[in-house]
Amino acid sequence: MKKILALVCFLVAVAACATQPPGNKDTMSNANKGGEMKSTAAPSEADIIAKEKAGWDAIKKKDWDALGKLLASDFIDVEDDGVYDKAGSIASLKDFDLSDITYSDWKMLTIDKEAVILTYNVNPKATVKGQPVPPGPYHSAAAYVNRDGEWLGIYYQQTLARTMPPSPSPTASQPAKSAATPGMKMADAGPDPIANEKLVWDALKSKNYDAFAAYLAPNAMEIEAGGVYDKSGSVKGVSMFDASKAELSDWKTVKFDNDASLVTYTVKIPGMNPDQERHSTVWASRDGKWLALFHQGTPVAKPEPAK
Repeated sequence: MKKILALVCFLVAVAACATQPPGNKDTMSNANKGGEMKSTAAPSEADIIAKEKAGWDAIKKKDWDALGKLLASDFIDVEDDGVYDKAGSIASLKDFDLSDITYSDWKMLTIDKEAVILTYNVNPKATVKGQPVPPGPYHSAAAYVNRDGEWLGIYYQQTLARTMPPSPSPTASQPAKSAATPGMKMADAGPDPIANEKLVWDALKSKNYDAFAAYLAPNAMEIEAGGVYDKSGSVKGVSMFDASKAELSDWKTVKFDNDASLVTYTVKIPGMNPDQERHSTVWASRDGKWLALFHQGTPVAKPEPAK
């Protein structure tokens, strides 16, 4: 059920993303028309927000063909119950009925001239097969890429906001000190996002938090169930748990453009609660150096008991 909500939030974003470029006084009034004009310029944050809200009208109309045309062919949807491609995500919308929605905390993060990420909190009032969608807020992130002059949705992920339980790690009460050896040289990240993510986890497993921090862009953003964090918040957060036994699996990647890619995978850490999460990271090239710009974690849903 949460996956359905997630795609809806994302499709709203992309449904609006094909409207006229910024600067047109009729942008707001024409947002519901779906947009025919192509633009190589990244929309402003205000434009993206306006288009995102307007896109919910298309969701209410259940025009799935129109929505499908607004997604990139390699669109990926990361949810608590799995990772879905374009066809699988759209299919999950069939039984979704939306009556109202509220938003808050909009932010747009520019990846490069061909890609952006919009983050926000969303609270829907909707049903699926007559059953109410669990209330939010949900921390949501939607990425857009420029494909042949059209801005299309390529990635969506949401995480139900909640207060996280205390970590069982003995380091939970205070951040652990970095175990980095003075003068130690870490491996450089490159265009392969899977290899980069493994480097990050090698640093975490060895408690080399200085190396971890060096892999993050100065304006890096992280979304977790417990909140949204900047770089310093991320560094503090990873030092609060023991990652030495982390197991990584189910790797998938999506190339945004030559200077940015996304990797998503499953992390299992025995003893943690929850012990499994789906993680996604956007890696971007900055002056020839590859850095982690955006990260989101979503706890894996427990299987529903058989009726």
